[in-house]
Amino acid sequence: MAKNEINIRNKKAKFEYHLLDTYTAGMQLSGTEIKSIRNGKASILEAYCIFDKGEVWIRNMHVTEYENGSFYNHRPRSDRKLLLNKKEINAIEKFLLVKGNTLIPLRLYFSDKGWAKLDIACAQGKKLYDKRHDLKEKDDRREMDRAMKR
Repeated sequence: MAKNEINIRNKKAKFEYHLLDTYTAGMQLSGTEIKSIRNGKASILEAYCIFDKGEVWIRNMHVTEYENGSFYNHRPRSDRKLLLNKKEINAIEKFLLVKGNTLIPLRLYFSDKGWAKLDIACAQGKKLYDKRHDLKEKDDRREMDRAMKR
């Protein structure tokens, strides 16, 4: 089987949140959804995960409708179930009970077996001064790299 190099990232996640724990979850998808993701037509920038009735769901993940799909096509922003084991679900449930904690997707990719996988992280939102500090560190590193090249 040819290796598919689909790697959809949430680039804003590390800037907006303090990432604490990460998990890898499978996704329950329909046929047209997986075909669109294989074509690279998905976005997780505005997505977040919720806990509902003992299950973890990803909400607001955009998967473009499959162009060759008929009336069986999926809805672009429907909730999709994440497949985790019970121990991980219980840990996530305890984490989300604290105010200010959230669960965000980091990366959508295909495993070696061809399954769609989603890396999710337990996160806390950063304050404005934390974001400014990160930008300052990034600028300092860039300046040091420029000085080293000369």
